[in-house]
Amino acid sequence: MITLLCRIFIRDAGEYQNPKVRRMYGILCSIVGIVLNIVLFGIKCFAGAVTGSVAIMADAFNNLSDAGSSIITLIGFKFAGMKPDREHPFGHARFEYVSGLIVALSIILMGFELGRSSVEKIFNPQPMEAGLAAIFILVISILVKLYMVSYNSRIGKKISSSAMRATAADSLSDVVATTVVLADMGIMYFAGVNVDGYCGAMVALFILWAGYQTAKETVSPLLGGKPDAELIEQIHGIVLGHQGIVGIHDVIVHDYGPGRMMLSLHVEVPGDENIFKLHELVEHIEDDLNEILNCESVIHMDPIETKNEVVVAMREKISELVSRLDSSLSIHDFRMVTGDSRVNVIFDVVAPQEFNMTDEELRKEIEGQILQEYPNHYAVIKVEKAYV
Repeated sequence: MITLLCRIFIRDAGEYQNPKVRRMYGILCSIVGIVLNIVLFGIKCFAGAVTGSVAIMADAFNNLSDAGSSIITLIGFKFAGMKPDREHPFGHARFEYVSGLIVALSIILMGFELGRSSVEKIFNPQPMEAGLAAIFILVISILVKLYMVSYNSRIGKKISSSAMRATAADSLSDVVATTVVLADMGIMYFAGVNVDGYCGAMVALFILWAGYQTAKETVSPLLGGKPDAELIEQIHGIVLGHQGIVGIHDVIVHDYGPGRMMLSLHVEVPGDENIFKLHELVEHIEDDLNEILNCESVIHMDPIETKNEVVVAMREKISELVSRLDSSLSIHDFRMVTGDSRVNVIFDVVAPQEFNMTDEELRKEIEGQILQEYPNHYAVIKVEKAYV
C-alpha cells in the first residue's frame, strides 16, 4: 500500500536525498501511521470493553499515543522543510529531531501511567472475559504493526531519518507488547488464570523501553553526537580519491538536521606545488563532497614536505613512536626546522576525547620519548581532540 501511495503522491520518488522528496516521504508515512493507529485504537477499545481487559485497553491507548506521535512527527517534517531565515541561517531541519524527542517523552509518560494502573490491577484483579473475537483482533493488530515496522524501517533507511527509524522501533515494541497481551488472553481462555495486571505491567515496561530508545535516537544529534563511521569513511574516500592529496585530518561534521550537514576538514598537500593549482584541486573536492553527500564543505590546506627524504623518514619514525605509546594516537602537519645545535620537530597529535592523559601530560610524554630516542631533537607539539 505504502509503495503505491508513494508512486501516486511523490514526484521523483527515487531521489531519496532530495530534501523535498525526503520531506514528502516523511509526511506521507506519518499520515498513514496516524490512520492505521486510530483504526487499531478503535478496534482495541471495542475488544477491551467487551472483555474488560486492562491490558487490551492499555494497548489501545498506546496505539492512540502512537497516532499522536505520528502527528508530532508530521509537524516536525513540515517545519523542518522551512527555508533558512535571518534568525536561523542554517535552516530548521532539526525540527525533525525535536519532534522525535517530544514523541519519546509522550511514550515515556504513557508507560508510567500504564505501569501505575497495572500495579493496581495486580493487587485488585478485575474479572476479564477472553473470547476468540478479541484474540483475533489482537492478531490482526500484530500484523498491522509488523507492516508499519516494515515500511518505516525501509523508508527511514532510504531517506536517513532517525525519526522514522525511531517510529519503526516503537512499532516493533508494540508488536512485542501486543503479543504479551495476546498471551494474557490465551492463558485466560485456555487455563482460566487472570494475569491481566502482570501482562499490563510487562506492556508498560516495553513502552518505557521504546520511549528511552526513541529519546536516545533523537537527543544524540541535538547534542552533537559522533557521526556515523560509514559517513566518515565515505568522506575519506572522496577526498583521498583525488590525486595530489597526501592526507586528511581534523574532520568535523556539523549536523543542523537531515539535509543540512556542513563539513570542515584539513587536507595535507605537497608544499612545493603551485598554490593556484592546489586551490583549484580543493575546490573540486568541495564540489564533489557537496554533490555526493548533499552538504556544504570547507577545506583548509596544510602544506607538507613530500620530497625531502630526511623529513619524510623522520615523520614516519615519530609517527611510529607515537603509535607505540597508544595505537589511538596519530600525528599530522609534520615539519622540521634544523638549527646549528638542535632540530625542532613540529607537529600536531590527535587523541580520542576519552584519552586517559591530560593534554599537558601527553605532550610531555611524547617530548621525553622523542628526546630520549633522538637526541638534540626537540618536539613542538599541539594536542588536538578527535571529533570523529
